[in-house]
Amino acid sequence: MIMRLLPTRFNVSFMSLRWPAFVLSAVLVVASIFMISTRGLNLGIDFAGGSLIEVSQPEGVQEEDIRSFLLARERIASLQVNTARGTGVDAETVIVIRFKPDTDGLEDVEQGQQDITDAARDELLASFPGMELRSSASVGPKVSGELLRAGVTALVAALVLMMIYIWFRFDGWQYSIGAVAALAHDVILTIGMFALLQLEFNLTTIAALLTIIGYSMNDTVVVFDRIREELRKYKKMPLFELINLALNGTLSRTLLTSGTTLLALLAIFFLGGPVLRGMSFALIWGVIIGTYSSVFVASSLLLTFGVRREKKPPEETPGFQAAP
Repeated sequence: MIMRLLPTRFNVSFMSLRWPAFVLSAVLVVASIFMISTRGLNLGIDFAGGSLIEVSQPEGVQEEDIRSFLLARERIASLQVNTARGTGVDAETVIVIRFKPDTDGLEDVEQGQQDITDAARDELLASFPGMELRSSASVGPKVSGELLRAGVTALVAALVLMMIYIWFRFDGWQYSIGAVAALAHDVILTIGMFALLQLEFNLTTIAALLTIIGYSMNDTVVVFDRIREELRKYKKMPLFELINLALNGTLSRTLLTSGTTLLALLAIFFLGGPVLRGMSFALIWGVIIGTYSSVFVASSLLLTFGVRREKKPPEETPGFQAAP
């Protein structure tokens, strides 16, 4: 049904818009870097270290009651208390408590942080009848630093491996540079959006970024494959027209793939609860800019750098010799 609503052929001159798109992308990248350097990221306990306690909400107990109780305790700083409701008919409301234990003066920081977390948890359960523990976690500064380095390493390794793969896959550095520039563009803009909105940046966000890299690369490879196919068919067509032809040929596939993916992600964002909201938002934003970058970054850079056209050797006919 959807296929019938879409036109069978498109005739959009995408490459006529490449310079305005370059300017827009440059402005967004610079703005993202500025937001990251000035506002910073709202690092979750995975990367910043800290403690997380999730308990059920007893009847008559409000967030402010929990906040006042914990602030009266010693060695608790940067306290955040929020409520989250699960999904389903029998879903219950859970109180999510995040704080940074004050370990100043303690010899063993890791053990001290765990002791402070355990004490806060036990006092909560003892002071509020009917409260039940759902989960408790504590991440020390050493572990959080290692997790952050591992996450950044995973992102850089993915970009480098993708660049090498594209270089060999399409036998040309122009394809490789265009694809990796599009991926870097997507990652920077996504991180910049997290800095702007101050959404929590944690290991789940790293997983979302790696997923965005894979999705954007898949879209770019489809476009590059079509461009290479058209290069073999139209030996003398100007590259400007040829890339437009390839992009229009893959446009219906791009719209259907991105559209159906966005429908699923929007359902997760609105119905999946607060736990999945950050990851689903990153994926929604990544699908949108990934589709954009495949057309206006990767393909536009391919036009800017040019590509090597395959020259078919002259056929030899028995009794004749090809001219030198």
